[in-house]
Amino acid sequence: MKSRKKFIYGILLGVLGIVLFSSKAVLVKLIYRYEVDALSALLLRMLFSFPFYVAIVCFYTNEKKEVAIGKKDYLWLAFFGFIGYYLASYFDFIGLTYIKASLERIILFVYPTIVLLFNRMFLKRVITRNQKLAILITYIGIIITFGSEVSITGNYAYLGGFLVLLSAITYASYLVGSGWLIPKFGVMRFTAYAMLVSCVCVFVHYGVISKVNIVNYPWQVYALGLLIAVFATVIPSFLVSISIKLINSSNFAVVAGIGPISTIVLAFVFLDERLTSVQMFGTIVVILGISLVSKGKESK
Repeated sequence: MKSRKKFIYGILLGVLGIVLFSSKAVLVKLIYRYEVDALSALLLRMLFSFPFYVAIVCFYTNEKKEVAIGKKDYLWLAFFGFIGYYLASYFDFIGLTYIKASLERIILFVYPTIVLLFNRMFLKRVITRNQKLAILITYIGIIITFGSEVSITGNYAYLGGFLVLLSAITYASYLVGSGWLIPKFGVMRFTAYAMLVSCVCVFVHYGVISKVNIVNYPWQVYALGLLIAVFATVIPSFLVSISIKLINSSNFAVVAGIGPISTIVLAFVFLDERLTSVQMFGTIVVILGISLVSKGKESK
């Protein structure tokens, strides 16, 4: 009975974490309404997130390490922080200037299939027949969804979709490559360190490239930036970590299927975005494909 309550608790935390993560795209689209460019929006996210992750690092500084951590480990951590959080976030924020929030979440949702492909390419892990079918189904769903969107909004949908796909690819490479580092640092410390690396990268990028004065926006922009940082970044990262610990990663991958659905609902309520019936069908196909990937992982 106790394990059942623990499992239900883990599912509820996972659902809440996924819904909060899904709100990021909607909040970013709202901030763009104030003529904020992608880099400035990303800077606000990192500025407001930075103190939280510094606090996490300080809190876990004296945590006992079971495995020795070398200089190369820190270099790899910096590399994966650059790839997985800085580049992935930057591609995502730019992509959102061209496509709907709901479509962005559908594309990002394919990262588990990219992880499978990377594991095959670099780690020589076998892809099962079910997983191959899942990958095929998932990308058919993406083609259906975007074929319909291009007919409505034009070729900019391809550009936005490609940028968000790059975000999914960079994030997937982070997941594949960082797997051996997480046991050394621990989930919380590794995530905090990686996020701090990405924050520094964004600060440098903004300082070198941008000519925009970050303090001249209306107060609503800073309020949205704070919401993105706290409720769409920091809090869900903790909720997801706890959920995975309680119900395991395979079950969480199934729970994560609510991501595109919650984004579609939030985008409809706050952005008045509507998907066509063809796009809804494509979304269902994508979710089905990812569900097959999750089942494949669970059966291993």
